[in-house]
Amino acid sequence: MNTEPSSNRIIVGVDGSEYSSAALRWAARMSERLDTPLEVITCVGMPDLFFSSRMETGMTKFSGELEESARQLVEQALDRAFDADRPENVGITVRFGAPAKVLVEESRNAQLLIVGRHGEGGFLGQAIGSVSRACAAHSQCPVLLVGQNDQEK
Repeated sequence: MNTEPSSNRIIVGVDGSEYSSAALRWAARMSERLDTPLEVITCVGMPDLFFSSRMETGMTKFSGELEESARQLVEQALDRAFDADRPENVGITVRFGAPAKVLVEESRNAQLLIVGRHGEGGFLGQAIGSVSRACAAHSQCPVLLVGQNDQEK
């Protein structure tokens, strides 16, 4: 079985925020219109991975627990975005690493990358967040940045 990601897929970065839910809704519409697979990608950040890698051997199950927590976060975001109308054939991938780096790597095998834009405050009142900015600047495929209120049905 080929485990290499399909280059015709649409990928959407999810961190559990409402921006993620809006991005999921857009990604589902694009996936349906383009008749392409949809892959939801979430990341377990480097501080968590570093911490778990330094634990005693008997405690390495912690990384599995981190992955399961991230998967539950995605499930909650999918429920929030779609309720009972969840699209079929949605893949979920949990990766360890910095979200911007992971999403840019995943974009090499994608037709489109969709992320929530965050921003509107935070550091110096930036209009988009650091992950969105990095994806827009370095992605290997087109990128759609979705605001929290972009909820066209």
